Amino acid sequence: MRLRHLRDRSLALGCLVGVWMASAQIAGPTVVPGPFATLDALCRMAGQAAYWASIAQSLRVFAMAFGLAALLAIPCGIGFALVPRLGRAMEPFVFALAATPRVAFVPLLIVLLGLGDPAKVALVFLGASIPILLNTWAGVRHADPDLVEMARAVGVSRWQRVAWVILPAALPMMVTGLRLGATIGLINTVVAELYTAIGGLGGLLARYGASFRMAEYMAIVVTLSVVGVVISSGLYHLEKFVKHRME
Repeated sequence: MRLRHLRDRSLALGCLVGVWMASAQIAGPTVVPGPFATLDALCRMAGQAAYWASIAQSLRVFAMAFGLAALLAIPCGIGFALVPRLGRAMEPFVFALAATPRVAFVPLLIVLLGLGDPAKVALVFLGASIPILLNTWAGVRHADPDLVEMARAVGVSRWQRVAWVILPAALPMMVTGLRLGATIGLINTVVAELYTAIGGLGGLLARYGASFRMAEYMAIVVTLSVVGVVISSGLYHLEKFVKHRME
């Protein structure tokens, strides 16, 4: 099974590289640099301290915002589900925020918080917190009613039902929310850095794009893809582990 998955992924990667090479031939290397030119640029950048410092800066902003989002969104989702009146009152505002493009907040956040990390963290927080909140909310609200009723029937108190029955049942959806929040949070990290053009991988994208250094630009795109895959893969395996333990 694993060998087949590896073969399928290798085939997909080969097709992607083939399309990339064809695009470079059609558009020209000054517009779309080929895989080998991108790899050469990536190897050169890997020997520069500024490249690793930019990765560290982006990851720092992402980690701060994602941690804050999880710390606040999970308790809020639990509270909205356990107190239906509060949930009904907050639902229109939460869905309105979820439907608003995060980019719309960039000018406001820059005016309020400046061009530094606080504005970036705020934008990433707005993006990451919504899927975490909604998944936690749905997971707690839709916990198996038969298990909840059984616990009530044997005299388990409300808070014990929450701790022993409802939260464990909601845990898989919470982890799914964390995975979705991490994906959106990483995208928002780059968006925030692109708009401020100060530091991080997004800042490098803005500078290389403005100077038409397309090989370096594509090298940063590849770097972002690798970072995204690593983060998503880690949370995916956590999600599988949690679901396996819950079965």
